[in-house]
Amino acid sequence: METRIRSGFWMLILILICVMVCGYSETRRPKNVQVALRAKWPGTPLLLEAGELLSKEWKDHFWEFIEVWLNNESENTDHYTAKDCLQKILTYGKSLVTGQLASVFELSLTLRSSSPRLVLYQQLAEESLSSYSLSDDININIIDGESNEGKEAKKADPLLVGVNPTSPGGKCCWVDTGAALFFDVADLRLWLRDPHNQAACELLQIGSLKALIGSSLNELNPKFKPERKPELTSEIMAFRDPLLSSTVSDTLNVWELKDLGHQTVQKIVHASDPLHSMQEINQNFPSVVSYLSRMKLEDSIKDEILANQRMIPPGKSLMALNGALVDIEDIDFYLLIDMVHQELSLADQYTKLKIPSRTIRKLLSTLPLPDSNSFRVDFRSDHVQYINNLEMDARYKQWRSNLNELLMPVFPGQLRYIRKNLFHAVYVLDPASICGLETVDNLVTMFENSLPVRFGVILYSTKMIETLEANGGEFPPTESEVDEDLSSLTIRLFFHIKETHGMLKAFEFLSNVNKLRMDSGEEDASMLHHVEGAFVETVLQKAKTPPQDTLSKLEKDQSFLKSSQESSLFVFKLGLAKLECSLLMNGLVHNYDEEALMNAMNDELPRIQEQVYYGQINSRTDILDKFLSESRIQRYNPQIVGDKAKSKFVSLTSSIVGEESLLNNIEYLHSAGTIDDLKPVTHLLAVDVTSRKGVKLLHEGIRYLMAGSANARVGLVFNSDFALDSHSFVFMKAFEITASSYSHKKKVLNFLDQLCSFYANEYMLGSTQSSQTLLDKISGLADANGLQSKGFMSALLEFSVDKFTAHMKKVGQFLHGHIGIENGVNTAITNGKVVQVPDSVTFLSQDLHLLESVEFKKRIKHVADIIEEVTWENVDPDTLMSKFMSDIIMSVTSSLSSRDRSSESARFEMLSAEHSAVVIGSENATIHIDAVIDPLSSSGQKLSSLLRILSKCSQPSMRLVFNPMSSLVDLPLKNYYRFVTPTMDDFSSTDLTVHGPKAFFANMPLSKMLTMNLDVPESWLVEPVIAVHDLDNILLENLGDTRTLQAVFELEALVLTGHCSEKDHEPPRGLQMILGTKRSPHLVDTLMMANLGYWQMKVSPGVWYLQLAPGRSSDLYVLQDGPEMHSTKRITIDYLRGKPVHLGVVKKKGKEHEKLLIPSDDEDSSRKHGDQESWNSNILKWASSLIGGNGHMKNSLSTKSDNVTNGRKGKTINIFSIASGHLYERFLKIMILSVLKNTQRPVKFWFIKNYLSPQFKDVIPHMAQEYGFEYELVTYKWPSWLHKQKEKQRIIWAYKILFLDVIFPLSLEKVIFVDADQIVRADMGELYDMNLKGRPLAYTPFCDNNRDMDGFRFWKQGFWKEHLRGRPYHISALYVVDLVKFRETAAGDNLRVFYETLSKDPNSISNLDQDLPNYAQHTVPIFSLPQEWLWCESWCGNSTKTRAKTIDLCNNPMTKEPKLQGARRIVAEWPDLDLEARHFTSKILGEDVSPVEKVVTPPVEPQVAEEEDLETKAEL
Repeated sequence: METRIRSGFWMLILILICVMVCGYSETRRPKNVQVALRAKWPGTPLLLEAGELLSKEWKDHFWEFIEVWLNNESENTDHYTAKDCLQKILTYGKSLVTGQLASVFELSLTLRSSSPRLVLYQQLAEESLSSYSLSDDININIIDGESNEGKEAKKADPLLVGVNPTSPGGKCCWVDTGAALFFDVADLRLWLRDPHNQAACELLQIGSLKALIGSSLNELNPKFKPERKPELTSEIMAFRDPLLSSTVSDTLNVWELKDLGHQTVQKIVHASDPLHSMQEINQNFPSVVSYLSRMKLEDSIKDEILANQRMIPPGKSLMALNGALVDIEDIDFYLLIDMVHQELSLADQYTKLKIPSRTIRKLLSTLPLPDSNSFRVDFRSDHVQYINNLEMDARYKQWRSNLNELLMPVFPGQLRYIRKNLFHAVYVLDPASICGLETVDNLVTMFENSLPVRFGVILYSTKMIETLEANGGEFPPTESEVDEDLSSLTIRLFFHIKETHGMLKAFEFLSNVNKLRMDSGEEDASMLHHVEGAFVETVLQKAKTPPQDTLSKLEKDQSFLKSSQESSLFVFKLGLAKLECSLLMNGLVHNYDEEALMNAMNDELPRIQEQVYYGQINSRTDILDKFLSESRIQRYNPQIVGDKAKSKFVSLTSSIVGEESLLNNIEYLHSAGTIDDLKPVTHLLAVDVTSRKGVKLLHEGIRYLMAGSANARVGLVFNSDFALDSHSFVFMKAFEITASSYSHKKKVLNFLDQLCSFYANEYMLGSTQSSQTLLDKISGLADANGLQSKGFMSALLEFSVDKFTAHMKKVGQFLHGHIGIENGVNTAITNGKVVQVPDSVTFLSQDLHLLESVEFKKRIKHVADIIEEVTWENVDPDTLMSKFMSDIIMSVTSSLSSRDRSSESARFEMLSAEHSAVVIGSENATIHIDAVIDPLSSSGQKLSSLLRILSKCSQPSMRLVFNPMSSLVDLPLKNYYRFVTPTMDDFSSTDLTVHGPKAFFANMPLSKMLTMNLDVPESWLVEPVIAVHDLDNILLENLGDTRTLQAVFELEALVLTGHCSEKDHEPPRGLQMILGTKRSPHLVDTLMMANLGYWQMKVSPGVWYLQLAPGRSSDLYVLQDGPEMHSTKRITIDYLRGKPVHLGVVKKKGKEHEKLLIPSDDEDSSRKHGDQESWNSNILKWASSLIGGNGHMKNSLSTKSDNVTNGRKGKTINIFSIASGHLYERFLKIMILSVLKNTQRPVKFWFIKNYLSPQFKDVIPHMAQEYGFEYELVTYKWPSWLHKQKEKQRIIWAYKILFLDVIFPLSLEKVIFVDADQIVRADMGELYDMNLKGRPLAYTPFCDNNRDMDGFRFWKQGFWKEHLRGRPYHISALYVVDLVKFRETAAGDNLRVFYETLSKDPNSISNLDQDLPNYAQHTVPIFSLPQEWLWCESWCGNSTKTRAKTIDLCNNPMTKEPKLQGARRIVAEWPDLDLEARHFTSKILGEDVSPVEKVVTPPVEPQVAEEEDLETKAEL
């Protein structure tokens, strides 16, 4: 009988035996708080998670692990416990990894970090099987050693399916990424139907993903299980009394707080376990602050901290892992473990390469140069035609030449007129093109306006460039083959005028060409008559002979043709012709418009100023020569440097370490005479010899070596189709034989060059010549170049086609599976950098030289220097040859470049670490952490836990310098914090139960109001699902006999975020996108913000498809991925920590000048657009099966009640509200009832899900059913780039206004916000249908007929009076949003811009949801609603109460009356509505109706029993 792990999530009520502290009575027993977190989707088999983790280490580890497991599966598992199963998996898994990787494997497994990937695989398998017809009589048993899976594998493409021929028994339920199925389809289908129906240890099923959480209790913020360390007894006992006292010190005097940070550091550095001490202090700070404040401070600690703070701001925190800075704000446990795993994996690979450990540490600490486009094109040549020279021309004689004026302050945008060629703006252009002529026109204008820039041009003919490309970079031998074109004629005329009339006249000629073109009204490029007319007009005044005669003579005799060709050839060699028009600012490549020039000058100016300041540039310095000598390149290729050079790197280490490594068997070609030299640069050329471009790339590689390269070698891999013709086989085999046997020959490169030329000319142009002709030619060329044709031809004739085909398949699998390039794609791979060569691009030998110089400088040189200094141990001296060393450098540079980490660093060694720092670990540790930490900060709370876990997992060396705030005047931490991760102890040692990790807060203060928050990774959306008590207002003394308050949160979804961009334009504001699966392409949708092009959508692990929404978005735009256009982008979610998706869009042809947002002229835009977005009026929201898998899910992310209208008719009224805490949820139910009782139209309520309690979410479906309304829960994750509020109430206010354009589905046209504590007395349909006169927002102005409140009307005086300028100040308790107009006018983007500007000042927008729209109403106009739509006793007189359509329970700043008391007194119907709502709630929850509270007016502040929260105190 099978034993199975009990799956599901179990909450344990912990029975604690507490030692009672003297003075505690029974009624004051200590109280605790316990928090747990679970995932919404079902758990995945732990065994498969282990296999997935191992496969990431090495591709063969998965199969080895499965084999080990199956070989031992005969063991009796009936008596295994959950911990036994985990231990068994860990034992087998750790046997396949070495050293510290084993600890990381264990930690990653308990973290369930590969669970999302298995969910992804399961979805892919289900999608594959949905289109796979499984025959009824299929036999899933193995017969005669061959199963049906073998037959299926034979049909599959070997490049797409990673078939393992030695897989144990030939079985495994594993799938590829959707391309094909693996192995036994029947078994796979069986597993997908019931993944639980397996042996206990084989599929250790954890019901829900138990994830790490950081939780805080603010006054509350989810701890490791206490470890038994007897040596720490004395230190722990020192904290015993303050921790057990369960009191919070809030009566410390200011002088007691002053040195609190320094005292904390002293306590930490003197502890025997500093990390543990730091964690205990900052996670329980309110309880230990009194103890710390009484410590006597050592002067040495304080002095060192203050000395360090002269170099780093007090309270600043920094951290670096192996030298690379880590973003502390963004760091979480998953990211940190990934970074550590990455470093340890590299160290493990380098160890296999026999690199010594001390060298490994040095390699891992190297940082690449920051990615920048700072390479300057060396354009210095006589081909540059300058119109001016600031240092020599008389027109600049009056300018000053003092460079120190560059350091003088000026107004923004003001230019400095200095007689020095600081800025060389050289334009590369075709003078017959539109952009060329317009650029020259702008250049002449800027020159005439005396811009302090030296202007010049380099002219070229596009047709000549095409001729050069077709002839290998050379012009045809006879001039007759070069047809004259308009560009060439224009260039020749330019040179003639320059020679006879001067440079200014030559530029005037080009300007006149454009003038005549514009005057003729033609928008196309210039015509011949424009050029001829401009020539005549330019030279007419000074001509000694008729200009027409001169023109005719020039056109016939081809004067200056050589100059024209040389100029075009120069541009061709520079590689700038493909850019059409471009600007070189001191060699840096930019766009060609006037705005680009000013931006380029602003970018260049700080570099010049810095060098002037340090004396590196003086009056005698040639600026251009200096800059070009520092970082010049001879050629520009946007795929290698520039905006298009989005580098892709792959690690080649695994391809070298493996036993049957492909790269180890490659023989390389070298420049003549360098075969025995070390080659730090390795070019691997993957070429398709069946294409002209492939043969061209191969030929250019040979020419590159012929030109000479002392630092590089070239290896060839053929990326051609398997179905080759015979001459292609012969050609490839000839190359392989030459590289393996004749690469040392002096003329080997000449032989290959001639062979490429012959093959390209004879076999690439559709020739029908036989293979024998090719063989004869090869023999002749071999003899001519001293290659002994007899031996060469013998080897060539003996090769096996089958053997070579098998080798080609292996090459294809390597290129597709490891490098990531498709069959037939020509690619250059330089030390791991992958540069694909599209058919539309000409890739020359000069580009390989460019690759060599750029990559050697940026990535390779510093690694090569380290490798050359290595003292090799345990390495056979015979192997220490140039190939071995070159392979090592190629391997190390490729793997280091493939690391995903920052290139920024900090000089931590400058900070003293003698008294106020902690230094841990060995100097030879693989991982080294440098950190500057404020232990009494929120980042310190998180870092203390992360570093402690890390120290146990990977034994790093650490240097932690403490940097607390000095001279504190307030408590720096007012919360309790627990950082929780799954551990081995979660697995039961008595049965098959698995408990999730829990955060446990012991001995919490009883009389303090606490609030619970979760600190989770940025991409997580969590919500409470089990909580009896109000988590916003926790008062432990009200728990009665309950000792521990318990709450369970759920990870309901992951947030997919991204940024959208349009080249050379601002992000397309208002772009609409939809996301879904193959079966349901539209499950969620969103609007792109103009702010950074940001967007977000909710997802779960799996495969998703993103596309532009039907309508104007998809009509105007298409998705762009590099040079390719797509209608859909596939996104895989296989990681619990999301990564931003960078999305490019481009306008369709013919739509370039159309605007996405076209504001409606109709004043009531929502009515006009009623049918505009009907495409998603029935929008599909989250299906529960997507988030919950096959498991049970109580509430889906988007919840709708059944369509019960109870006789309601008409257009649905959409009402939006937000509530947090039980008190405001009580008000919210009353508001709902008041709305429903005053209208006969259908009503749909929208609630912000983030802050609703589990009880409310349990009750609202029943309430919707009972009263006949619809509802939907919506949420939006606060964007990481937007300044975040810290107080929970201010965050809630922000949700009322900041995300209105993106939080609702795009199909929603209008919504009314109604405050939770509002009572409605009128039909809200009247307000919903009101014409807003084309305004996106409608608010009610504050009424002013209650004269008693005149002193509190701040908007009638000071700043607000001046800012509003007669406009009314509106109240935010009720407002209407015309979402169509709101999105059309980008009101949301504007409000976020105002918020980002104002919110960083803590004294501004104190009432965020109200101040922000009022402040912005000049830009986002507000329609003022009639006064009767909102009545509030605090501001309105009683005379208008009878006309009130809604009554808001505003806080009265004079009386501070509690809301419950005010509600009963002010609103006659409120008690009846309240009683009805409480009766209904009690009936649903099965509780007794609570009695009506006895209201007592407090003298100063409301009683705790009133459950007041921050909103009561802050609301106007």
